[in-house]
Amino acid sequence: AAAAWASGFLNGLLHTGNTFSTPLCKGNVINQFFCEIPHILKLSCSHSYLRDVAAIGITASLGFGCFIFIVVSYVQIFRAVLRIPSEQGQNKSFSMCLPHLTVVSLFVSTVMLAYMKPSSISSPVLDLLVTALYSLVPPTMNPLIYSLRNEGLKNALRKLI
Repeated sequence: AAAAWASGFLNGLLHTGNTFSTPLCKGNVINQFFCEIPHILKLSCSHSYLRDVAAIGITASLGFGCFIFIVVSYVQIFRAVLRIPSEQGQNKSFSMCLPHLTVVSLFVSTVMLAYMKPSSISSPVLDLLVTALYSLVPPTMNPLIYSLRNEGLKNALRKLI
């Protein structure tokens, strides 16, 4: 937890310092519902390519490190669950882990869609839609995904379908 907090703090500090040291000459209006770094950098009149590449490289390295840590953690969890002798214990453990894995996968996939799409298909409306997708969909789906562990809700959903 301390490593995650420290890396998040340092990443935020890096981007905040980079953003505030960049002069803006194209106004200060962003057509988004919150400020994202790529949109702020579009307003810049300086061409600090090396600084931007360094910030993106550090962020990508931290993100990849977090992704690897999550994958290794889940491999360890699944190995431990598969060693549980009773099938009922395994099922209960998987029902605890799978909703979290679903929410994490949903968030990671929508963020990847937002930040790894080609710039050739970038438009203000599409950028706004993708930003809304990764910032609203995972938190909205979170209660639904976790509530699917409830047997009463599962039965009601089966009847509905």
